[in-house]
Amino acid sequence: MVRVAFQGERGAFSEDALITFFSDAELSPSRYLGDVFEAVLEGRVDFGVVPVENSQAGSINDTYDLLLNYPLNIFGEINLRISHCLMALPGEKLEGIKTVYSHPQALAQCEEFLRKLKTEIVPTYDTAGSAKRIKEGGLRGCAAVASRRAAQIYGLQILAENIETNVNNYTKFFVISKQKAEPAPKSKTSLVFGTKNVPGALYACLGVFATRNINLTKLESRPSRNKPWEYIFYVDFEGHIDDKICQEVLAELEQKTNFVKILGSYPRAEN
Repeated sequence: MVRVAFQGERGAFSEDALITFFSDAELSPSRYLGDVFEAVLEGRVDFGVVPVENSQAGSINDTYDLLLNYPLNIFGEINLRISHCLMALPGEKLEGIKTVYSHPQALAQCEEFLRKLKTEIVPTYDTAGSAKRIKEGGLRGCAAVASRRAAQIYGLQILAENIETNVNNYTKFFVISKQKAEPAPKSKTSLVFGTKNVPGALYACLGVFATRNINLTKLESRPSRNKPWEYIFYVDFEGHIDDKICQEVLAELEQKTNFVKILGSYPRAEN
């Protein structure tokens, strides 16, 4: 049985994503995203599952920074529909809720519903961790925003479901590993590069893909940690790094950049 780490408590959305990718796994909950990367690097688990982007809130910057800093590979991706529930101890009523706990991103995704409640909003490190906190603390007048599975795991009553503002609410997760994924009929490659500080540097780098008719599915800049006001660029594109044309891209890109790091080539998620 494979061992898989994820960020959060049992019932976190990362666990939901994990279950959709692995048919059978030994679960290893971790408090922080960095703990997941450490567990994979040290061989305490075989894989990790980490959130990388939400369709409404955008990229999760901590994950991208960790992908750059750790010598691990993206092994696969998962697109998970995120549906939030408001849950509390059995017997509670919606009108009696005074405080709502959850992860900041979950709170942001349910902002319209929560604003109408007119309760105190308290950000926490995890959605499922908020549900666990209410259960273990016997917190009356308090509710958590988390998944339906979290309510089942911690024996909480669902007061409202599907409370996310936008029904098209999806989160992309990466499966990370020390091993590389095998080429697939529909592969995607992720990499990061730093441009030289000269006019047209980014234009020249993107031309490496355009002249070969390679489709970019993501382009995002992040501040460089090494020098203020300089940026690095994360790119996803269709194809596997072992493909001949992708090898040509990499060779030319290395000539036009300060550095290039391949984060992984992996099967594209179907949904």
